Amino acid sequence: MFGFLRSFSALLLAAGLAQASSPNPMACSGVCGNAHDPSILQSTDGTYYRFSTGGGIAIHTAPALTGPWTYKGEALSSSKIDGNTDLWAPDVTLVGSTYYMYYSTSSFGSQNSAIGLATSTSMNVGTWTDHGSSGVSSKSGGTYNAIDGNLIWDGSAFYLSFGSFYGDIYQVAMANPPLKSTGSSYNIEYNSTGTRPSEGSFIFTWGSYYYLFFSSGSCCGLDTNRPTAGNEYKIMVCRSTKVTGGFVDKTGKDCRASGGSLVLGSHGTVYAPGGQGLYMDPTYGPVIFYHYVDTTIGYADADKLLGINKVSFSSGWPVLS
Repeated sequence: MFGFLRSFSALLLAAGLAQASSPNPMACSGVCGNAHDPSILQSTDGTYYRFSTGGGIAIHTAPALTGPWTYKGEALSSSKIDGNTDLWAPDVTLVGSTYYMYYSTSSFGSQNSAIGLATSTSMNVGTWTDHGSSGVSSKSGGTYNAIDGNLIWDGSAFYLSFGSFYGDIYQVAMANPPLKSTGSSYNIEYNSTGTRPSEGSFIFTWGSYYYLFFSSGSCCGLDTNRPTAGNEYKIMVCRSTKVTGGFVDKTGKDCRASGGSLVLGSHGTVYAPGGQGLYMDPTYGPVIFYHYVDTTIGYADADKLLGINKVSFSSGWPVLS
């Protein structure tokens, strides 16, 4: 009886999470797969570029945000740091007239990780120069895991947020231009429950707030090992008036003490959305992009699709449509 009640409660929790924020993604055409941990932005000529995990970082382009997306090749053949040819979690930002791409080199489940940096003046295949380490790295047994880097400029300085499990999300100041980290890293988000570890941070500014988006839960291998309902990937948020923290959720709970408000969870045939980023689009305004599983297609990592939704901050918190 008690086991049944626990299972029923888990189902109610999952349903509640889904109801909190459940719009379907916008239509997508062309190559909408190969979309794990997407990073999207528009070039000066209006072309959209999408970067994603896998190989030397896959590059897709499209004439519009929703497609049709076309695969162009890889940004890098391998990492200058360690020769790794399977690179993760790209984060691409225009700094002046140069595009900075932070990428992760590691192996799944390992804390032996580093965040590398490559630059380009066009984002096209064959134009990326790998500069090696950004100065952010980690070793087994350390405080954090140095993957999932995200660059933010607060008007006077650059910061890189990063982290995955092992202490969750950290931040470090970057030099200007942001080729190397400076100073010591510090924690800005931590989930102590043990069942919903956090990663994939992305900081987006709107109004007087810095919004810390992050992915929480199990991301991968969902075709062979799906978690209990509610513990799969989902997108969460906290906010702060300072880029360095402290970030709190809608209830005022500290993001370093398991705080976090749901932005997007599983619903309908959309399962385990995460690996998100945001972009101020000239047509749609603020949009959020992420990967997700369509349960009618498959749960494997290779099945993950590109999801995009419009975002409104009119309430002070992100609401998707």
